[in-house]
Amino acid sequence: MNTDSNPFPPLAVVGIGCLFPKAGGPGAYWANVKHGVDCIGDVPTTHWNPADYFDADPKTPDFTYGRRGGFLDPVEFNPLEFGIAPRDLEATDTSQLLGLVAAKMALVDAGVVFAPGGGKPAVDRSRVSVILGVTGTLELVIPLGARLGHPHWKRALKDAGVADDVAADVCERIADSYVPWQENSFPGLLGNVVAGRIANKLDLHGTNCVVDAACASSLSAVHLAAMELQTGKADVVVTGGVDTFNDIFMFMCFSKTPALSPTGDSKPFDAAGDGTILGEGLGMVVLKRLADAERDGDRIYAVLKGIGTSSDGKGNAIYAPSADGQRRCLLDAYGRAGISPTTVELVEAHGTGTKVGDAVEASALTAVFRRQTGDRSQETGSNLPPDSCLLPPAPWCALGSVKSQIGHTKAAAGAAALIKAVLSLYNKVLPPT
Repeated sequence: MNTDSNPFPPLAVVGIGCLFPKAGGPGAYWANVKHGVDCIGDVPTTHWNPADYFDADPKTPDFTYGRRGGFLDPVEFNPLEFGIAPRDLEATDTSQLLGLVAAKMALVDAGVVFAPGGGKPAVDRSRVSVILGVTGTLELVIPLGARLGHPHWKRALKDAGVADDVAADVCERIADSYVPWQENSFPGLLGNVVAGRIANKLDLHGTNCVVDAACASSLSAVHLAAMELQTGKADVVVTGGVDTFNDIFMFMCFSKTPALSPTGDSKPFDAAGDGTILGEGLGMVVLKRLADAERDGDRIYAVLKGIGTSSDGKGNAIYAPSADGQRRCLLDAYGRAGISPTTVELVEAHGTGTKVGDAVEASALTAVFRRQTGDRSQETGSNLPPDSCLLPPAPWCALGSVKSQIGHTKAAAGAAALIKAVLSLYNKVLPPT
């Protein structure tokens, strides 16, 4: 490991694997980004039925006022390719299964080989880690948990005067609409097994874990992946985020906050923005130290020079964003990278489309990028040179959010944004939004 005296040696993105709405891989995803394709649509029949759950009134109990989102197209999955018995599919969450597809796609794209003679230097499996952003438990936990309501069903039927044999038949019919419990249900519903299954089925021996930092999960995973590489713990890391949780439960969560767009369109940083749209997706990148990637002759999509982190600290509400916290995070990133915001030509923002969130983010960006005078180099968390915030007098920087095209992919949101930015750099294109 050669750090060249830099405590934060640059990292290279050498492989990409992704599944996003209307995109079964990086090529299709980039084509959609480049051409400004709207990938938002009505809820498909594979997910849930709006006739059962939709009501335009946000206050109606147990109903959602949203019925549009970004949804994955069906993906062909061969369980035998990954050593999974077909009988176990029902007990395995979609995130775990598609995680295998995206991880393998990224490693193949990176040209990673594990044995000599592959045309590239062989990689030691013990030095390949998998660190992903995944939030909470997985979608499978909802139907499995719902089956446990049978005592309530029976009591309600009995109180309604329904005969015991009829009540038993009704309860059995309700239970049959949910996936049954079996031996593999427990690992199949766990978020941490998304990374664990990849390490297991692809025979990777480094660190495997998941990070839950809500919508920052995938970028928090990239942060940990960077530390693995920069401290020499690993030579290759598969990182990013996974979120296939777009069922009625997730729509209900965002409806009762409320954060969904009642008009059904996400408009980041638009005065007409009225809320976010939920999306699902998987985005993974393969990271190596830049020096190693150059040594090995890897295709380098982009260079990651600095990652900033911060927490908001005390605030009015646990989910209320803070412009000051975001500002500190931006300054931390630019300081670690050793670059000035004056050199930045594209900002891929979080940009959810909510009025409060977008206003706070715009305020933070303005605080960092606005034209100023004076020395800001001593500001907390900033290692920037004194003139780093002396910006040009005219607008110079493109601002976008891929959520306007695929929706808010939650645990995979940061990965979707990162891959968009990486492909923009690789193809030398400022994409529309």
